[in-house]
Amino acid sequence: MMKAMLPLCLLVAVLHLSAHSLTETDHHPEQHEPTDPQEQPSHGEDPLKSCQRIVPSNTDFAFQFYRQAATQEPAKNIFFSPVSISAALALLSLGSRGSSQTQVLEGLAFNLTNIQKEEIHRGFGQLLLLLSRPGSQVQLSMGSTLFMDKHLKPMKSFLKDIKRLYGGKAVSSSFQNSTEAKNEINDYIKNKTCGNINQILEDLDPNTLMVIVNYIYFKAYWENPFNIERTHKDYFHVNAKTSVEVEMMVRDGFYKAYSDRKLSCKVVQIPYKGDVAAFFILPNKGKMKQLEHALTKRTVSKWERSLQRWRMELHIPKLSISGTYDLKRILMNMGVTDVFSDRADLSGITGNPDMKVSKATHKALLKIHENGTEAAAVSSIDFLPHSVPPTVKFDHPFLLLIVDQYTQSILFMGKIVDPSQK
Repeated sequence: MMKAMLPLCLLVAVLHLSAHSLTETDHHPEQHEPTDPQEQPSHGEDPLKSCQRIVPSNTDFAFQFYRQAATQEPAKNIFFSPVSISAALALLSLGSRGSSQTQVLEGLAFNLTNIQKEEIHRGFGQLLLLLSRPGSQVQLSMGSTLFMDKHLKPMKSFLKDIKRLYGGKAVSSSFQNSTEAKNEINDYIKNKTCGNINQILEDLDPNTLMVIVNYIYFKAYWENPFNIERTHKDYFHVNAKTSVEVEMMVRDGFYKAYSDRKLSCKVVQIPYKGDVAAFFILPNKGKMKQLEHALTKRTVSKWERSLQRWRMELHIPKLSISGTYDLKRILMNMGVTDVFSDRADLSGITGNPDMKVSKATHKALLKIHENGTEAAAVSSIDFLPHSVPPTVKFDHPFLLLIVDQYTQSILFMGKIVDPSQK
């Protein structure tokens, strides 16, 4: 029996923190900080309300990050998890002070005159709880872990906050033996992503004192699987000159869709079982740049409002793509510079400012499949041949958004330029 293959998305964001200079770091004694307003119990605050305070900024950040990635590699596939990068950086901001902190939060698209830091962290805390809500048919696990050199003494208040707000934990590691530390972190990520991301760290700078890892693992079944019997070889037109052969999945059924005449694109929503949906966005040939330029919160909410249920014959390529990003380079272009330099103030972590982020990496992986034979053969609706619905064929570059509909969060975002690119 063939094992069912699942749509799967994974991401890892890794931040390396090392000493500003090679001098021994002198550890300041633990300072007792005043009680944070966020320590106060939230008076029966609705978790969804609190999380909705940060979602619009997370969405803005997603599109800003996307544009940076697209500018750096215009002809490449793009795939990343904005919500996971945002959570990793928000956690970093919890340990930052001064302009280091302001830059990180503004880089995350927060307007600090409209929202307080406490609200941001509380919002992330609620968002992470809601995303991994039990009883959902979607398997979504997301978390942050700090690997710290065993000589580092993190402040108790910081450890308490990352646990309470980000479900994060700190693990003591031996960074003097960089191979051992690297293997420990790689094994940890391999385990958290169920063996799909084997090696995120190729090497580890011997001066590293701390590595922040944020991972997200997502596995879900289509609400209406594609029938494996109908998957066939077809061509995907990468550009005017190049076509590649792909496995094209086909399904005749009802989907919510919208034709955006102004942006010359079609939007098709494909629901997963549970509260998550994928939006496949197909620009007319030659209109990708125009579409990328118009990606905003307003555009996406207009699409969502305009969706209507149509019957169509949908063609989507099977794919398995990954994206790896140098977060440091992209974030510096977005104005987040201090935490990566000797001006970094990360004294909220250890009480001592002598640490900076030396390296930040992000890796994401996406697999889209029919969902295996058993499920698909039974539940696929094959209409009678005498009625022929319109065909919507994703056979040239398109965009993809995977959205948690309960919180309206963009879990993953990508551009498929060449489904055969490994």
